[in-house]
Amino acid sequence: MTKIDLRKTQRFEDRHNGPDEQEIAEMLKVVGAPSLDALIDETVPAGIRMKEPLNLPLPKSEFQFLKDLRHIAAQNKMFKSYIGMGYYNTIVPGVIQRNILENPGWYTAYTPYQAEIAQGRLEALINFQTMVMDLTGMEIANASLLDEATAAAEAMFMFAGQRKKNKKEATTFFVDENTFPQTINVLKTRSVPVGIQLEVGKLSELDITRDDLFGVLIQYPAGDGKVLNYRSFIESAHENNVFVTVAADLMSLALLTPPGEMGADAVVGTSQRFGVPMGYGGPHAAYIATRDEFKRHIPGRIIGVSVDSQGNKAYRMALQTREQHIRREKATSNICTAQVLLAVMAGMYGVYHGSKGIKHIAFKIHGFAKLLDKGLQSLGFKQLNEFYFDTLRIECESSLSEKIRTIAEVNQANFRYFEDGDIGIAVDETTRVEDVQVILEVFAEATGQVMAFDLDGEAANLEVELPKELERTSDFMTHPVFNQYHSEHEMLRYIKRLENKDLSLVHSMISLGSCTMKLNATTEMVAVTWPEFGDIHPFAPTYQTRGYHMMFNDLVDWLSEITGFADVSLQPNSGAQGEYAGLMVIRAYHESRGEGHRNIAIIPSSAHGTNPASAVMAGMKVVIVACDERGNIDLDDLKAKVEQHSQNLACLMVTYPSTHGVFEESIKDICALIHEHGGQVYMDGANMNAQVGLTSPGIIGADVCHLNLHKTFCIPHGGGGPGMGPIGVAAHLAPFLPGNPVVETGGDQAITAVSAAPWGSASILVISYAYIAMMGAEGLTNATKLAILNANYIKAKLEKEFKILYAGSKGRCAHEMIVDCREFKNQKIEVEDIAKRLMDYGFHAPTVSFPVAGTVMIEPTESESKVELDRFCEAMLSIRQEIREIADGLADEEQNVLKNAPHTASMVLEGQWEKPYSREKAVYPAEYVKEAKFWPTVGRIDSAYGDRNLMCSCIPVSDYQEEEAMA
Repeated sequence: MTKIDLRKTQRFEDRHNGPDEQEIAEMLKVVGAPSLDALIDETVPAGIRMKEPLNLPLPKSEFQFLKDLRHIAAQNKMFKSYIGMGYYNTIVPGVIQRNILENPGWYTAYTPYQAEIAQGRLEALINFQTMVMDLTGMEIANASLLDEATAAAEAMFMFAGQRKKNKKEATTFFVDENTFPQTINVLKTRSVPVGIQLEVGKLSELDITRDDLFGVLIQYPAGDGKVLNYRSFIESAHENNVFVTVAADLMSLALLTPPGEMGADAVVGTSQRFGVPMGYGGPHAAYIATRDEFKRHIPGRIIGVSVDSQGNKAYRMALQTREQHIRREKATSNICTAQVLLAVMAGMYGVYHGSKGIKHIAFKIHGFAKLLDKGLQSLGFKQLNEFYFDTLRIECESSLSEKIRTIAEVNQANFRYFEDGDIGIAVDETTRVEDVQVILEVFAEATGQVMAFDLDGEAANLEVELPKELERTSDFMTHPVFNQYHSEHEMLRYIKRLENKDLSLVHSMISLGSCTMKLNATTEMVAVTWPEFGDIHPFAPTYQTRGYHMMFNDLVDWLSEITGFADVSLQPNSGAQGEYAGLMVIRAYHESRGEGHRNIAIIPSSAHGTNPASAVMAGMKVVIVACDERGNIDLDDLKAKVEQHSQNLACLMVTYPSTHGVFEESIKDICALIHEHGGQVYMDGANMNAQVGLTSPGIIGADVCHLNLHKTFCIPHGGGGPGMGPIGVAAHLAPFLPGNPVVETGGDQAITAVSAAPWGSASILVISYAYIAMMGAEGLTNATKLAILNANYIKAKLEKEFKILYAGSKGRCAHEMIVDCREFKNQKIEVEDIAKRLMDYGFHAPTVSFPVAGTVMIEPTESESKVELDRFCEAMLSIRQEIREIADGLADEEQNVLKNAPHTASMVLEGQWEKPYSREKAVYPAEYVKEAKFWPTVGRIDSAYGDRNLMCSCIPVSDYQEEEAMA
């Protein structure tokens, strides 16, 4: 007879955590620890350990969680939003939703640093860049930014650094007052710390000849929807060495003259309405496009075309000279990632519809605006925009406006309400004739009229015509990729073909140090595409978004408990944004105490490159502190720097455990030292996966930290984005948490916004919410313990053949370790060769040459089983033997499996095999590889060629090869 307890359910943590009890026992023997708790005691200093377990709700089963989440989702009211302001309802093509957004083959991949196994994503991003360049009329575009507001800020920064000789002293950046308020607010945040004078006013009244003026931002169509021709203004600006940035609605550019043809220097905006749900604010892929002369200064990632070792076309990330790890405090942007998954979706939307389809959608949107305009005129309303694309501004007195608002909301419709009483209505791709009928009936009821307008008749015979001076005449999206996948069958095959070129977590462990590529569970992901979370406008009245706020409130409480802090802001929509937000909060705190002169940020030499870049953006001066031979902060150097800068010390930025993978035992003393000299401690949360449930930023003495939800809290990396970087703060910093100009949020002394939307990329917060709710306190703590066990297991397996650089006082690493590969230079083997050879074994390389050049940093996470860890160790040890064969003279120094890696199918199948090693050794270096071979689709990519010949659109590489030959 079998007895069971019917009250118990399957624990989600048993699905999330890789090793089972038997595997844990076997691994502990290899590690040399009597128990898991004993290992943790040897790893995490006793002085910073939690005294009590986390106080979190009991964990839920996957079934129960989804059932409860349905109830929460139902609290969000599904009104039709015509608010506009950069956010619009859109139709996500089913083939894109199912096969990209909901497909782990796309969303679990990593940033494409290892381009040979990321060719699918890179091609998709080239499509996005080409689409943006074509629509904007510009010469170069990047692979996406975080949101429209921060893209505008990046353009402002870019042109501040490119001021002409006679404008070197100019500090004013002018913003047309008819720009979206969230964009203006973010520009205020970003301008003040770096000495840019932001001026908001009427463009028509601007004296463009002013000596203090270096740049202008214009919204196109304007914030209230009107469309104007800015060609002559831009010409005047250029005559006076003033740069012009245009924030443009990408969809409108299918019909309207693109800013590039008007002479704009940069065009920024969002691709949200290209098939990406509003999601209560995000995530969406913003864009920036500019002229070729600024290609060395454009922020973020650019995907370029190069060639591989066989002379074949291959894609790679280009222009990495601005990467923060290289330029650090000299970087002019802290953007180190993109919104890849969303850019892929938007680009695929362009591929699926093509130029004809996009133009048809744009015409329908404009047509519905025209139809609504006619209907409102029949009711006696005056529409103020002479020319428009999708947005009307209806003249209205405040009393009538309030009446219309009441009736509209009864009819489940949201409009934009201006301070003077005017009403804004923006139609979109989802608008239908019956929606126009509802809107017109709202206005008729408010004025006591009976609608006599022949809506169906007008809709059936609507004439649409734009003024010639505003109409687009140039072709766009003419490349074959936008003209051959318009049936679902062909589109499905194209998406799958690209997916098959990329290695992701569906194939094998991605052991990237500092990046925490852990399980993104299906149950965590399910609700992202529920309409109750996706189809919500970020500026909808809060009574319509109660479900979201139930989730926000819980998540803030839980993250506060986990971090040991008093409050959390969910607004920052990337880790770098979280860094910046935290530093701006520290800046505001010092200013509130009359200590605005505190502007020194002390940063360890091992810190992630975004740390110094963020500090400079926050108006701080960076002072680097050295690390000792064990990878810890050099305490003597720190004390000297702190005492030297005591009067002006703003903060210390520290990563914990350290970037070297060690729990520094002196961390509390370090924090106390900073506080003693009037500074604040900012903790970079990149390594939070080694803290949850064992210690916390609050316990170690930090004042603020950002949390990479796309690392520790299971939001997937999406091939390089989206991310989320909420900040937790101690009580004295809580009043300064960031606000928003449209929806009230933040502290009572809130800094201006750091992101466009009040709660950042709200729709993906449901993923972290699900993770914490299903893991519970014990599950989260066990996950941290297993992350540490898995790392120490790999360390124990590899340390006899590889030098492990750093360890704690008892010989343990934290959740990651650094493997030194510099000794292999004697055999002419570089760390890059090891990274490429791992592809032949079916693995993505660990983090290469960070934080120490010539090393790899390995982080296995808790989600990997012993079987997978053993497979990875087998690959590493086999590569070590291959290096030994070179040293022993058994393999050629130039023609060997490492130098020629990765090996593609065409390399081993086509032509005569002339390598001094066998085909089998090249592509089947281990038995397990034969069972599920992942084939890189290109050979090693020629990075130097790609840098010499920057190609960022879908033009065939052969065209460039001919040009280079002629040159």
